[in-house]
Amino acid sequence: MRLNQVTVTMPDLDAGWNFYCILGLRPVVDARPRYARFVCPNGDSTFSLHQGESCGGGTTVYFECEKLDETVGSLSEAGFRFVSGPEDKSWLWREAELFDPGGNRIILYFAGSNRLDPPWRVDQDRPA
Repeated sequence: MRLNQVTVTMPDLDAGWNFYCILGLRPVVDARPRYARFVCPNGDSTFSLHQGESCGGGTTVYFECEKLDETVGSLSEAGFRFVSGPEDKSWLWREAELFDPGGNRIILYFAGSNRLDPPWRVDQDRPA
């Protein structure tokens, strides 16, 4: 199984379009004001926006960045406001947090090998 797409809801897709284009996602479908879809700059995962009222707080999306500190610096210069970070977390990821125009929580992070192989990884060969 492979994750293809995550869709978040937001009231203003024009604001979302601008936010995610500046974040670095590439548009592949523009059906605004109802829908927009992007492809992530690395890999083939897609990310979409669906128009609707959203209270934000229930969705968190993680985007991995090889050069996290540099990316956060560039986005801050472009006017993005980060809630926190970049900072090292106890789970061995480095993270920065912000919110998109629809109130969805966005985490930019770098985990390296700890993304799929942390020291506490469950042994895949052991029966559950």
